[in-house]
Amino acid sequence: MTATSTPPNVEEQARRAHRAKIIRNIIGRGGAYAVLIGFATAMLFPFLFMVASALKTPEDTFRYPPKIFPRTPATAQVDGADVELYSVEVPGEGLTTLYLAEQGVQAGLFAQLDDVETTVAWPLQLASDTGQTTTLEGETLPVYSVQLGTETVDLALVRNTAVGRFVAQDDPSVETFAVVRTAERAESIDPQWQNFNEIIELRDFDRSLTNTILVTILVVGGTLFTSITGGYAFSRVRFAGRDKIFVAYIGSIMIPFVVLIIPLFRLMVSLGWVNTLGSLVWPFVFNAYGTFLMRQFFVSIPKDLEEAAFIDGAKRWKILWTIFVPLSWPAIATLATFMFLYAWNSFIWPLVSINGANSEDFVLTIALQTLGGQAGEGPNLIFAAIVLSVIIPFTVFVLAQRYFVENVATSGIK
Repeated sequence: MTATSTPPNVEEQARRAHRAKIIRNIIGRGGAYAVLIGFATAMLFPFLFMVASALKTPEDTFRYPPKIFPRTPATAQVDGADVELYSVEVPGEGLTTLYLAEQGVQAGLFAQLDDVETTVAWPLQLASDTGQTTTLEGETLPVYSVQLGTETVDLALVRNTAVGRFVAQDDPSVETFAVVRTAERAESIDPQWQNFNEIIELRDFDRSLTNTILVTILVVGGTLFTSITGGYAFSRVRFAGRDKIFVAYIGSIMIPFVVLIIPLFRLMVSLGWVNTLGSLVWPFVFNAYGTFLMRQFFVSIPKDLEEAAFIDGAKRWKILWTIFVPLSWPAIATLATFMFLYAWNSFIWPLVSINGANSEDFVLTIALQTLGGQAGEGPNLIFAAIVLSVIIPFTVFVLAQRYFVENVATSGIK
């Protein structure tokens, strides 16, 4: 037998095809990642801007054009007094940080002899009339010899104005002149963390936060208990009319909440629960959606586990909490997250059941609604309040996200 060998040109073509495939994969994946990063940035930008605005001063929030990071004017101590710093162009040195030493210096607005758009505001005492004139855009202007730093140039006087004298704090010999109104203030990135303390102290916002946490815990805990027990009863316990009762109970989901507001409020009045946190908890402890979710999950659990537990002498209550509940963590976490977000963000019912004068029982949504009138001139405080309201449910959702994925994955397994 004679050995056969692959021609060199065939091997080269195979290598080229392999390299081309790798390049196509890199370009394809890189393009996909670039698109996803772009969409993620667009989705996260409002949230990041909200957080940044919560750390700004009131003046910084009204800035136009707006800037993302919180900034405050830079200051320095000069002769025992705090003075603002400016970023001003110094002839021959570029932009320099200086402070305003004198205002109202008589000056002129000078333009280049061949370009009326390029102007500089400079004191008249540092300029001398040459007795010549020039014509710029059809207008005859006098020509002055102006001393700019160490240079002297001929410029056309457009009009008279006033400037400020800016001096370096560490070297008084470094000075320049500029129009104060248009001078750019020197700034530094300085987050205002005290905004959160201020908003907590404003109208008992800390009390509203505590009330919201308490109501949310009670609603979530009560809903989980009733949904787990109800779901187990409808899925495993046989009793007369079980399916009809379950259908009627689930049918209540179709009733809009706005239809129930008036009868529910009259019920709260009859029980004496108006203007109490109990009115925000008890009506939502029994949830048809939660019962339906847990019932559907319990149905998927094999009956063999339950029968084996019965043989070992376990009662239904023990079977529920030692077998069904540990196997149902994805469904329980999903229901807990849904109810947490619902209870935390509830607005219509607290607005109806809690009197506006009873600020001690306010929840966050009502406190935010009333905050607009108190802090209307300080949007940074409103942003700080929103951040405090959002950060807890955002954290809960991030921590429980894997249970959503697990619940979706297991729901497709039959």
